[in-house]
Amino acid sequence: MAEALKDIYNEALIDRTAAEIKRAFAPFDTALWKKLVFDENWERQELKQRIRHIAESLRQTLPADYTAAIQVLRQAAPHCSGLGALFFPDFVEVYGLEHWDESVEALKEFTEYSTGEFAVRPFIERDPQRMLAIMLEWSASDNEHVRRLASEGCRPRLPWGRALVSLKREPAPILPILEALKQDESLYVRKSVANNLNDIAKDHPDLVKSIAQRWYGTHPHTDWIIKHACRGLLRQGDAEMLALFGFQSMEGVYVDNLNLDRSELHIGDKLLLAFELGNKGNEPRKLRVEYGVDFVKANGKTSRKLFKITENVYDRGAAGFSRSHAFADLTTRKHYPGIHRIAIVINGVELASAEFRLLP
Repeated sequence: MAEALKDIYNEALIDRTAAEIKRAFAPFDTALWKKLVFDENWERQELKQRIRHIAESLRQTLPADYTAAIQVLRQAAPHCSGLGALFFPDFVEVYGLEHWDESVEALKEFTEYSTGEFAVRPFIERDPQRMLAIMLEWSASDNEHVRRLASEGCRPRLPWGRALVSLKREPAPILPILEALKQDESLYVRKSVANNLNDIAKDHPDLVKSIAQRWYGTHPHTDWIIKHACRGLLRQGDAEMLALFGFQSMEGVYVDNLNLDRSELHIGDKLLLAFELGNKGNEPRKLRVEYGVDFVKANGKTSRKLFKITENVYDRGAAGFSRSHAFADLTTRKHYPGIHRIAIVINGVELASAEFRLLP
């Protein structure tokens, strides 16, 4: 069984971090910090709870003066990286709002070794004009991690992060940052720009469609961003976006012989589906091929999730497809018994479907 993500915060990681902090601040009491971290509630805490708990424990063992404490962490940060160092920016999130300049500079540094995308959000909420102006400056950084923070930190609907309600309501202040990054050389940054636009599209689809129409065809990097940003609109079968990317005509396109390898399966099992996709017309068709699962929810209603199979140009004739779908519970999805449905969706249009029963 795979190790739970929260378990990266273990004694070895705390020991390594303590050694780096002590190198920067000799009076640091490693034994006390470990006692505070591994308290009676530790085993019950999940990932984000552990990150916050470690940050709170640091506050009790670093200098009482915030400026002095953050200076210690800035010296230690280059030697502590990845997900295991998220409590560095979290420390700033919890204790740094009243120390704007030192905190913002620390987040810029910490993101080079871990990420400040969650911690920067309270600063945006406190003073969006001031913080977004700084993030626009970050978008010109030589460091891809800082440029990514400029985009990722202001995503209106960042997963695992608090929603930025004002930017969900009015995303215009984000757009200069995305404009500055729309041709970025780093795929890491481009993914963030695309995800930011995808977030915006959930509340303001017409705005993102107008950006897509304006940006598309101006640069290969920008084209990649727009295609990835519009994935939600494409899944919804938005006619304008399908046309923008060449998914225009469905004339002569059909799906036949949709088969499931069983009509009943248990939660945890896999289902094999197969179907035939054909083009009876004389013209090639550019097709986006997906299958959807109508999952039963806890309340008995269903909700569809689409899974992309491929995008391709199909001449006259037919092609066979098969996919295996696992119905094991995930951290992001819990399965419930009941009648489910598989649908084959081509260019946003459902062309075939079949039902099956998921058992406990």
